[in-house]
Amino acid sequence: MSTSPSGRNSHNYVSDLVAEDRELDRCEDGSGPGGCRGVLPGLPGGPALGEPEPEISDEVLDALLAGARTAQEIAGPGGVLAYLTRRLLNRALEAELTAHLGYEAGNAPAAGSGNSRNGKPGKTVITDHGPLRIRSPRDRKGTFEPQIVGKRQTRWVGFDEKVISLYARGLTVREIQGHLQEIYGSEVSPDLISRITDAVLEDAKRWQNRPLERLYPIVYLDALQIKIREGHAVRNFACYVAIGVNLEGERDVLGLWFERTEGAKFWMHVLTDLKQRGVCDVLFFCVDGLTGFPEAIEATFPQSTVQTCLVHQVRASLKYVSYKDRKHLAADLRKIYTAANADHAADELAHFADKWDGRYPTISQSWLERWEQITPFLAYPQDVRRVIYTTNSIEALHRQLRKIIKTRGHFPTEEAARKLLYLAITKAETKWRQTCHWRSALAAFKIQFPDRIPDHDI
Repeated sequence: MSTSPSGRNSHNYVSDLVAEDRELDRCEDGSGPGGCRGVLPGLPGGPALGEPEPEISDEVLDALLAGARTAQEIAGPGGVLAYLTRRLLNRALEAELTAHLGYEAGNAPAAGSGNSRNGKPGKTVITDHGPLRIRSPRDRKGTFEPQIVGKRQTRWVGFDEKVISLYARGLTVREIQGHLQEIYGSEVSPDLISRITDAVLEDAKRWQNRPLERLYPIVYLDALQIKIREGHAVRNFACYVAIGVNLEGERDVLGLWFERTEGAKFWMHVLTDLKQRGVCDVLFFCVDGLTGFPEAIEATFPQSTVQTCLVHQVRASLKYVSYKDRKHLAADLRKIYTAANADHAADELAHFADKWDGRYPTISQSWLERWEQITPFLAYPQDVRRVIYTTNSIEALHRQLRKIIKTRGHFPTEEAARKLLYLAITKAETKWRQTCHWRSALAAFKIQFPDRIPDHDI
């Protein structure tokens, strides 16, 4: 009769496994014929690490796979791989204790050592194959510190990483609990999942306070709106995000900062923090049209050029335009920001005002108020304009973050928001790290700012 290693519908198969288990126990105790054999490479009694590993015969594999006919019976909870993992862990732990004590199981302790084996209490370890009941040997003096499965360790290699990966994809603690129960048959408490994901906070803090590069040719600044519970109410918070482009054209998120609202005053705090972490110079800051933004940047980085995002500016201009006028008005705005230079753009803005001020007088006025921050990119060739005229880089990151946080509703604490956003950023950075047309843009920057970009930095 065939069955899986979990013992379904096969008395003979279970009997064989029990007999094998007892035989291996005698081998671990040193009472079996020939003592302890088949030890892993590098462990006491086994081959050296440089020696070829012994092959497992086909007969042994056939015996293990007898009756296991489905993927679940091989790799699922209670399957062949789970059984092998449990046995290997037991043998490896026993070998570790042998190396610590200096004598094999079943032999007398070394003279004068005063230490010996003191039983093998069982404990449950959560693994990829579900919960496994293993035996963790101990010594009488309590000096044995196992490395493969440490004392009080209840999760084995890979389990924490899977939980963190699920959390980074936006799953809540309860959803992760249900997923582990469904896939691995592991009953994991929400508190345990929270403790696993809380380990990321230390990494997030080190990342937030890491030293930065001396020079960034471009830094994009923008804020993301999220909801965080504060007391008995859920409130909107602004998550301030800064993305820097280094001399290699690689984009990197410089940090995350949280505040109740977005304002120029807190942006000055963000810029001061960047300066304290080693940023000495920034050629261009690309920002939206927030009031007071240029003044905050000038106070902390007086040499930097502020470029207002043209996408934000055009979007704000079209906000109150009627549908029938939108297409024609947008075409006239395009003539302004695609002009050959700032003087040509000023002429186009004058023509725009003559044509549209009768119906939409605030549009030309808003462009004039921000003219010094709108036109800097017009002094550069097309390849440079592409990388500084808009904050699309940071908007693309925000879109990826919103996909993850949209199912959350709100975060219970600021730390929970920081934890998830940090994981999402580290996952997203690989997709948009390199800036297009960077070499030609850097060459133009070198010509324009020869004293601020030393040759040895390129």
